Amino acid sequence: MSVAPKASTPAWPMPPEGGWTADDLDRLPNLPPHTELIDGSLVFVSPQTTFHSRAVSFFEWQLHSLAPAEFEVIREVTVDIDRQNRPEPDVIVVRADVVEDPERTRYPAEAVTLAVEVVSAESISRDRETKPFKYARAGIAHYWRVEHEKGLAVVHAFELEPTTGAYTSVGIFRERMKLSAPFPMDLDLTAIKARRGGE
Repeated sequence: MSVAPKASTPAWPMPPEGGWTADDLDRLPNLPPHTELIDGSLVFVSPQTTFHSRAVSFFEWQLHSLAPAEFEVIREVTVDIDRQNRPEPDVIVVRADVVEDPERTRYPAEAVTLAVEVVSAESISRDRETKPFKYARAGIAHYWRVEHEKGLAVVHAFELEPTTGAYTSVGIFRERMKLSAPFPMDLDLTAIKARRGGE
């Protein structure tokens, strides 16, 4: 007599009334890596593409090499926006004085000067609409959105306009990205590609 194996049902966490909170993200067991909290809902990240991985690594290391001593560059750590929002930018530039605890799982929005998001197919609306609105509201001075266009990286750079509290575009960059804020940089965006030939 054979016994058919029972189909396992995923044990998805059921949200409490009013949604999850920023603190819940550290307490919930068995969450997939890079789970974010957006408007009290858990957002699970899809598998990332080679372009996404290369772009994140590029900006992490380029910014790390150029950032003045008062800043630190952190990859894939969440930011506390408010009680119901704790997104995870791909790269952030934060004040160095808050980067002391190696066990830290999040940074306060007021310590973040730049948030970088590399757009994936499943994150387009979050990266173009939801997150920039929340980052601006939290007072993060600079936001970069990195898109994949015909095999190359295109960076849409924004700066917070203090009188309106909204982001304004400071440029769309292809091939070369030259900016003076949040610190001077001149980046070769064509380096975000496969080592040999195509993607």
